Amino acid sequence: MPTDALTPVKKTPIASLSRRYHFSASHRLHSEQYDEGRNREVFGKCNNPHGHGHNYVVQITLKGPVDAVTGMVCNLGDLDAFARTNLLERFDHTNLNTLDCFAERVSTTENLAIEVHTIFESFPFARLAGVHVEETSNNSFDYAGEGSTPLESMR
Repeated sequence: MPTDALTPVKKTPIASLSRRYHFSASHRLHSEQYDEGRNREVFGKCNNPHGHGHNYVVQITLKGPVDAVTGMVCNLGDLDAFARTNLLERFDHTNLNTLDCFAERVSTTENLAIEVHTIFESFPFARLAGVHVEETSNNSFDYAGEGSTPLESMR
């Protein structure tokens, strides 16, 4: 049936969904580019040779059209299954420094947020809008993907 110029076009609503996941992991902040003294100077107590641990909280934010039938951006069961397989089973109760993703980069929470973002970019049912990682009640880190904020605008 043709529509005339006066008939409003029905737009699909877009919504964001955020889901939080918890895991515990240890790590040691240490760069192979520095000697022991410089590592201690830069990373302080986080350079403890025996490592230290955190109870991380990861918040995943997805964005997408609200399905007309289900009323959802995505099924939380699908998201939870993806998180369990790709995040929790991989990171929970592990030493982050032993993971391949940290073989050539320091296991900072900034780098953890980037890795989590990389993981959830492949979630097939909604678009990833960003990742928020809480390391402690005082320290949290956000990553929304490369190019999300041009460095020039941060100067």
